[in-house]
Amino acid sequence: MYVMVAPPDNDVIWARSLHHAHRGSPALVGVSLGVREGEILAVLGARGSGKTTLLRCLSGQLVAEQGEVWFNSSPVHTMPALVRERLRRDRFGWIDPEPTLVPELNAWENTALPLLLAGVSRRAARTTAMEWMERLDIGTCAGKRPHALLRAEQQRVAVARALVTTPSVLFADEPTASLHSQDRAQVLRTLTAAVRSHRITMVLATHDADAAAVADRTITLADGRRVGSRATADAEGRAACSLSV
Repeated sequence: MYVMVAPPDNDVIWARSLHHAHRGSPALVGVSLGVREGEILAVLGARGSGKTTLLRCLSGQLVAEQGEVWFNSSPVHTMPALVRERLRRDRFGWIDPEPTLVPELNAWENTALPLLLAGVSRRAARTTAMEWMERLDIGTCAGKRPHALLRAEQQRVAVARALVTTPSVLFADEPTASLHSQDRAQVLRTLTAAVRSHRITMVLATHDADAAAVADRTITLADGRRVGSRATADAEGRAACSLSV
């Protein structure tokens, strides 16, 4: 008999035995994991390993065919579609590999869009959007439309838009994959600093070991299966520093 079990108290996101297939091809095969509050977890794996499917299941965009997903004490996998949509809007942030911005809106309006859609006044939404854009070093781009921005600037706007509601959990699906190496490192640094300064939990999907190094811990997927887990060197360094203080 299958028994649904609530997640550990210190896990903000918790998943057990996730199974999902696309057109009959397995995308996730029995994947389980937990993510602690304020932790950055990197999900490593090659293209087609199941990273995006896993993030979509954890964020409630997709309901796995089998298994459980919990956000705090709430079972995401049994929520009605409208409740999951509200959860994604109010508590989660999402960054795609490509900066999908609204071409008719300028940079600050794109950043503020989640707030405007939630009914926040235009003045208050602009103030919050500008604060995040300044943190991400794109404050001078506020009045420009997407076509007038460099690719790295467009992706920073997408990052700011995902952070503007200060989500409990940020899901970042290969957020720097389409950028050149210098831009990639800079965007990743500013994203990580923003997440850590606000104690936002982040699940980062990447095929790049250098990108995964910013995380506290990594898990690795291969053909939809979890095949490894480890603390990163950066995380071990932070722990050592905290012990020596």
